[in-house]
Amino acid sequence: MKALLIGVILVAFAVAAALTIVRIVVGPSILDRAVASDVLLTEVLCVLGAEMVINQHARSIPIMLIIAAVGVFGSISVARFVARRDR
Repeated sequence: MKALLIGVILVAFAVAAALTIVRIVVGPSILDRAVASDVLLTEVLCVLGAEMVINQHARSIPIMLIIAAVGVFGSISVARFVARRDR
């Protein structure tokens, strides 16, 4: 049962990541790419969270916090860049 659950989770996250990477590559605007990269970071966080639940540990929490901080700072940077460019 555990192996089936892991397989389903891996397939779901792999499909979501592939679609997100397509959006990052295709674009068409920088804002689309920024949102897609935020979604990809969120997917990484979800994979780490699922791994922690399946293996019943909490060792990945510091890594998750760093990834979340990178996502927030990246979004702020892109928003500031677009706001300056639009002026």
